[in-house]
Amino acid sequence: MTPALEFGRRKAIRGSRALAIAFATAVAFSTSCGDAVRQGTGGSFLIVSSIEAAPGSEPTDFGGTLLSDVITVVDTSPTFFNDVGRVTFRLGLKDPGAPGSPTTPGQNDAITINRYHVRFFRADGRNVPGVDVPYEFDGAFTLTVSGGDASTGFTLVRNIAKMEAPLAALRFNGVVLSTIAEVTFYGADLTGHEVSATARISIDFANFGDPS
Repeated sequence: MTPALEFGRRKAIRGSRALAIAFATAVAFSTSCGDAVRQGTGGSFLIVSSIEAAPGSEPTDFGGTLLSDVITVVDTSPTFFNDVGRVTFRLGLKDPGAPGSPTTPGQNDAITINRYHVRFFRADGRNVPGVDVPYEFDGAFTLTVSGGDASTGFTLVRNIAKMEAPLAALRFNGVVLSTIAEVTFYGADLTGHEVSATARISIDFANFGDPS
């Protein structure tokens, strides 16, 4: 084979390999983006209208911030309560809703929420779980949001967290630990498009006075 032909053959091989790599990269990119595109193509999205909390010892006393008592004496017995949250959702529409009523969600626009994740952090940046703030955790409930507002309760602070560091030490040291709870709710619309929404609420942990 002449030098010119040999050079042409090698150039063609390199070109084929480059084309194959580019094609494989394009396929991988389109595959990795598939979920993101799918999640973003639903006709509706989830809005957190409000989030409130109440101490476990007074579970109907909801407010925009939470004073979480790390230990509560009930009939002379030290007790650890879950603290509860209450969240209200509504739908937003990316596209016109039901035929003839563009502001009304269609059936496929309804979103069912089935789980949530709670993360605690502090404004001073000291955020090591189990040292500076309580551990993150996941919880679950099922709620479908369709035409109007929909509300539900959930566990915001687990009772086990009050038995672990750093909350356990607050029973004795008189310190107030100020945190922010970030709650992310997850679900999907009725066509399977995944949806999430995040809300935050302030929580102060301490050994507060017990209700009479």
